[in-house]
Amino acid sequence: MRTLSLRVDATDANTTSTSRARRIVRRLSWVVIACGVVFLAWGFTTWKWEDPVTAAYTGWEQRRLADDYERFVDQYRPSVRESTPPRVRALEVRRAARRLRANLDSGEPVGRIHVERLGLDMVFVNGTDTSSLRKGPGRDLRSYLPGQGELVYIAGHRTTFGAPFAHIDRLRPGDRVVLDVPYGRFVYSVTTSVIVPADDIARLDSRGREEIALQACHPRFSASERYIVYARPVGPAEHASDAAGSG
Repeated sequence: MRTLSLRVDATDANTTSTSRARRIVRRLSWVVIACGVVFLAWGFTTWKWEDPVTAAYTGWEQRRLADDYERFVDQYRPSVRESTPPRVRALEVRRAARRLRANLDSGEPVGRIHVERLGLDMVFVNGTDTSSLRKGPGRDLRSYLPGQGELVYIAGHRTTFGAPFAHIDRLRPGDRVVLDVPYGRFVYSVTTSVIVPADDIARLDSRGREEIALQACHPRFSASERYIVYARPVGPAEHASDAAGSG
């Protein structure tokens, strides 16, 4: 009888162990399925719009940058009036731009960029290093500032950290790009776009005329190429007080 009892106990123990293993496997399966659903949802959201996690970080940085920008706007307004002759005003704007460029550190706010076609209205910063681009679009340090009569080169992400240039390929000739900086508002009109290899640094060379270049990785989710949109001014800079009041 004792032998029979031991066999029964062993059978019960094996059954209990098997049931426990099945429950663990079942729970793990549900965890894997849940993780898969979350991953697919995140992937679809990022593909359709942007990465929500990094976007939250950039949103927080943008609010902080907006406060910082407002605090130093008055320091770089050129001392001109509406009645100032255009040539004199252009010189004052150029001096203000040169002074601002010389005093900016990486990651600091430069101004605001507005692109209606992209639904974009963000503070853009100084620099295109990793840390700076996590805050928003960034001006390449090798380029210039609006009003200096040279190339203004601004890069931005397409899928992460606010994805400011997510749909840069939707821009068409004639679309407006507006840059508000402490010393004025500059309005540009898109002229053309190009796709170049990622290592084509010659695109940073200024052609000795006022223009802007907006750059993002291409295609989306890849860094093998660069999509660049060029735009030229549609007129002289607006008065600094108008730009300051438009933000």
